[in-house]
Amino acid sequence: MVVSVLEQCMRDEHTRRAYLRGTGAAVGAAGLTGLAGCSGGGDGGDGSDGDDGSDGSDGGDGSDGGDGGDLSGETIRIGALQPTSGDLQYYGQISLRGFYSGLAYKHDLDPIEEATPGTYTVEPEGGPTYEIIVEDTGFSPDTAQSVATDLVVDEDVDVLFGASSSDSARRVIDTVVDESEVPFLIGPAADADITVSEEFCHPLAFRASEHTAMDARAGGTYVAQNFDIDTVAIFASDNAFGQGVANNYTEVLEAQGVEVLEPRFVEVGYSEFDGLFEQAISDGASGVVGGFTAATLPQFLSAAVSYDIQVFGGFAALLTTQLIGGTIESALGEDFTAQDIKDAGLGPFTTRYHWNQYDNEINDAFIDMHTEAYGIVPDLFSSGTFTMASALSQAVAESGSTDGADIADALRGMTVTDTPKGADGYTFQEHNNQAASQMTVAWPVPTSDEYADTWDASIMPGEPEQRLDAEDVMVPEDDASCSL
Repeated sequence: MVVSVLEQCMRDEHTRRAYLRGTGAAVGAAGLTGLAGCSGGGDGGDGSDGDDGSDGSDGGDGSDGGDGGDLSGETIRIGALQPTSGDLQYYGQISLRGFYSGLAYKHDLDPIEEATPGTYTVEPEGGPTYEIIVEDTGFSPDTAQSVATDLVVDEDVDVLFGASSSDSARRVIDTVVDESEVPFLIGPAADADITVSEEFCHPLAFRASEHTAMDARAGGTYVAQNFDIDTVAIFASDNAFGQGVANNYTEVLEAQGVEVLEPRFVEVGYSEFDGLFEQAISDGASGVVGGFTAATLPQFLSAAVSYDIQVFGGFAALLTTQLIGGTIESALGEDFTAQDIKDAGLGPFTTRYHWNQYDNEINDAFIDMHTEAYGIVPDLFSSGTFTMASALSQAVAESGSTDGADIADALRGMTVTDTPKGADGYTFQEHNNQAASQMTVAWPVPTSDEYADTWDASIMPGEPEQRLDAEDVMVPEDDASCSL
């Protein structure tokens, strides 16, 4: 029996791709059992070698260091799956722009400007060539699975990158990654369980992007310790993201001695919030958390400003911030001030990243590069996907290889040298492949004249009220069921 299992696990990559081609997009959990013994745990201990990134790049000049040498004849094929159409196409656009900027920064080049489906190349001096095949998921888990399957089977990609939808990321991990053994560089999908829970985490799934538990551990702790709030209501979308927000804020707030009412989950696009607010206040809530994306958050906040209750949670991306700003203007008047926002109880909010929350040379260069290429400053998801691209480049240089397995080995435990949160600003935790990084808490303020042309919203994050170190916002290893 031992021999047969080893023979099964020694199937080469193309055999696995052939298996995936045979099962197609319909492959699911039931189709995983035949290969389950080969998909976990890497190759028996390489992840403990501790690629700490200390011999890596000095940034921006293509000289990543490591043992890679000249890779000019090599090509690494990246399958990028992001929503580039539909109501949430902006999420895919800023995620791709962050990724492109990370590669450009590492190799002293201009970033790819297009954020649409197609094949794009980045060709650093000394190689390798990065060939990026972008496919549209439409924010649909079914489409994401189908697209990822096609990228692995038909395009023979070395790594996958993307998924703005947490449900999509879960699906791709469960099916395509587990069957093909192609590494998945996740971002910006933010459900914490993707890397915290043993149900979803995977030895070949890596995420630099920040997640909902980091939001909660930063913002929930700050509010509980600095505001007179005894009881909190949580309203959230009935999906992986919303459930993650509810679960993580509940855990953090209750640990701080705050009572949390039973979370209320609603469908995406829900707008009848008045009844929920009235019931929450009747039940004693003095604070409320909203776990929503752009499709629902504006309706939530439109109702919230009418009630005497403190609203907190995470800062949104520009798409949603534009709508929130319009809501604030309607409620407070066009000449609203930062104090008006505080008096209305809107904030403070956690920010995973915004351009004005970090002051360092790498972030300065990122802001300039991003603004010149795309006409806007980097946004909420930008740092996580920049860092994922930076880590990919560092892994290629340190391993001297464009092979997916070698890249995965180099990523495990890596401290990423060049990030918008500063040098060595992210470190992949070995127990779950989630990168740890700082978070900030800030109030919304009126957008300053300095950013009027590059941040098309009437509000923006203000100066950080508090900066929380990585160890303070990550789920402790002992509390995570994922153990790779």
